Amino acid sequence: MVPLTLARPIATVRSNFGHMDLAFWITAGWTVLAAGAALSFRNPVHCALCLALAFAGLAAFYLELGAEFVGFAQILVYIGAVAILIVFAILLTRTSEVDEEKRAFPWTGIAVAAIVFLTFAGAIRSSAAGGRMPVREVKPLVKQLGMQMFEGSYVLALEVAGLLLTAALIGAAVIALQEYPKRQD
Repeated sequence: MVPLTLARPIATVRSNFGHMDLAFWITAGWTVLAAGAALSFRNPVHCALCLALAFAGLAAFYLELGAEFVGFAQILVYIGAVAILIVFAILLTRTSEVDEEKRAFPWTGIAVAAIVFLTFAGAIRSSAAGGRMPVREVKPLVKQLGMQMFEGSYVLALEVAGLLLTAALIGAAVIALQEYPKRQD
C-alpha cells in the first residue's frame, strides 16, 4: 500500500467566527430548543420549566449585547417571578394531570406562524428606520438606574407592586388550602 500524500498542504481557512459568535449560536440553540419544548410537552410543569429556560436564553442575549439592566430585569421579572408564578399556579390548581390524546400534525399552526413571520420580516425590511444613522450611544449604568428607582419618585410604586404581589401569593395559598378540609387523625 502506498500512503496517501498531498503535494501541497491544505490551506487553512481563516474565518471571522469568534468567541462571541459561538456564544450567540449556543444561546440561540438552547433558546429555540427550550421554546419548542415548552410548546410541545404535554405536562404543564415541564412546559413552565422549559419556558423559564427560554426566558434565560433571552436574558443571555441581552447580556451579550451589553444591555445589563434589561438582562438582569429579564432574569428577575420573567424567570424569578413569572415562571415561578406559573409553576405555583399549576401546582396549586392541580392541573398537571393531562389526558393523553393523539394529535395530528398542526399544519394550520405552522401556516399561521409562517404568515406572521413573513409579514413581520417584510415590514422590517421595508421600514424606513433601517436606513437611519443611529444616534450617539448612551449607556446608562445599572447602578444609576437602580438608584433612580429606589431613591427617586418610583419608590412608592415599587413598594406597592411588591405588596400586591405578596397579597396575591398569600391569597392563592389560602384559596388552595380551602379546597382540602383538615383531617381528623
